[in-house]
Amino acid sequence: MAPRRWSIARRLFALQLLFVVVGVAVGGAWSWASARADLQADAAEKSTALAVSIARNPFVVEQAATADPSARLEPYALDLMRRTHTDFITIMAPDRTRWTHPDRAEIGRPFRGTIAPALDGQTFTETFAGTLGPSVRAVTPITDQDGKVVGLVAAGVTVANISTALVPRLGSVVVLALAVVAVSAMFSWLLSRYLGRVTAGRGPEELARVFASYEGVLHSVHEGLVVIDRSGAVVLHNDRAAELLHLPPPAERQEPIPLAALDVPDGLRTLLASGDRAVDETHVTADRVLVVNQELAFPRGSAKPIGTVATIRDQTELLHLSGELAATRTLTGALRSQTHEFANRLHTVVALLELGRVDEAIRFASDEIDRHQVDRQAVQAPDPAWHADDDGPLVLTPEVLAAVLHAKRAQAHERGVVLVADTDGLHAPVAAPASDVITVLGNLVDNAVDAVAEHTGGPGGPRVAVTVTTQDDGRTRIVVADNGPGIADVAAAAERGWSTKPSGPEGRGLGLDLVRSALADLGGTMTVDTGPTGSTFVVDLEPRRVPA
Repeated sequence: MAPRRWSIARRLFALQLLFVVVGVAVGGAWSWASARADLQADAAEKSTALAVSIARNPFVVEQAATADPSARLEPYALDLMRRTHTDFITIMAPDRTRWTHPDRAEIGRPFRGTIAPALDGQTFTETFAGTLGPSVRAVTPITDQDGKVVGLVAAGVTVANISTALVPRLGSVVVLALAVVAVSAMFSWLLSRYLGRVTAGRGPEELARVFASYEGVLHSVHEGLVVIDRSGAVVLHNDRAAELLHLPPPAERQEPIPLAALDVPDGLRTLLASGDRAVDETHVTADRVLVVNQELAFPRGSAKPIGTVATIRDQTELLHLSGELAATRTLTGALRSQTHEFANRLHTVVALLELGRVDEAIRFASDEIDRHQVDRQAVQAPDPAWHADDDGPLVLTPEVLAAVLHAKRAQAHERGVVLVADTDGLHAPVAAPASDVITVLGNLVDNAVDAVAEHTGGPGGPRVAVTVTTQDDGRTRIVVADNGPGIADVAAAAERGWSTKPSGPEGRGLGLDLVRSALADLGGTMTVDTGPTGSTFVVDLEPRRVPA
């Protein structure tokens, strides 16, 4: 379910609250930074005044010239720290050696911090992390009567103590900020509730338009629409639902219809009463096949469902049409197969007529007619030197095979393909039914020509080579090679309907399927060698019986 968008009232409340919170946060941060900067400036000023007064004290100048300044300066500095609430007062020699320090262990150790300006006679302030942590300090020189720097004084306050002094101010800022946020949030909430209550997110004109639109859509959709409440009764339905479920015509004001009163199968009634989600469930009634989808219905702004909404489609006529389409496809497939088969037969007849072999053409055509009228009767395969007499079936002699290839050569030439045929190695008639052999040879040649017709091929252009030979063991070998782009999937190419060419009125993807079927009848085998430079089909036909 898609997430529900916020109403205008809720968005107004959130925007106002966010504005107040951000404003208070920015104001609080600015107040904190300003107060902290003021305290640091105040601490630097006081530290400077204290350090200068110490450096100008004659007692300190006098002790700086003694052999052990720490003996009397350390008590003096500690006492002064207590009275002035200063975190540290460090009096040191010009070489950084401490004479005083709050931690007596640090006396005699070098001072940490900047002293170069003080050695030049200047008083300065800085924030530096010393032994007591980060602190705001002032450093000033101690000079004798001749103006020579005989020592240095550093006095300061740690940053931690400055932050501690800010806590009371921070507390008041936080309390004030929370009060502002609370008051603003309360007024924003009251305003949003008022807007949501009096407008419901829409004006009265818009509500009237929406109601009219809902009514129009409800009665104009072609699917049945049923609304079922939590008590299991139909509270709303459209005209199509009344027709499909045998409900009374919808009225402006109608009483709920219990599901038990519906004239529907028990499975459909159970689904509508359960409230479960359904997607394209099929239910069969006495006179229709119905497809039902069902979803929970939620009121606006609530996560508790008030019932379900079901849509119903009638698929009775569609199923009848699907059955008729399946039968039509089966018939079309059979006709397409016969078209491929008889096209090769006609090409053979035409080629025999062109060569003046009228008797053989008539005999071949007669065999095709008889083949579809009588059952096949097995007879022993003829001797390789055997030729059909005037009353026997047509045997595929080298002359007949040459006629077939002559017709194919003319067809290939029209498409810009060179067809080279070599039947010199065929020393005897093919010991197999002529019609089946022509099916195999004709479809392999047609496929090869199609493969190279739109392909430039090798240096010699689009080219197909056909070789028919008689093997030493009596088998007949047919080799069809082309210089086309090859076959990506040989196994898929043998399936009915597979083709690399767009479909046309005569059908596509039947050639190799007919070859496979014919070889199954002949007991022959076929191997395929394919690659980017072309494909080669090798067919071996075993000597077998020929139809009478």
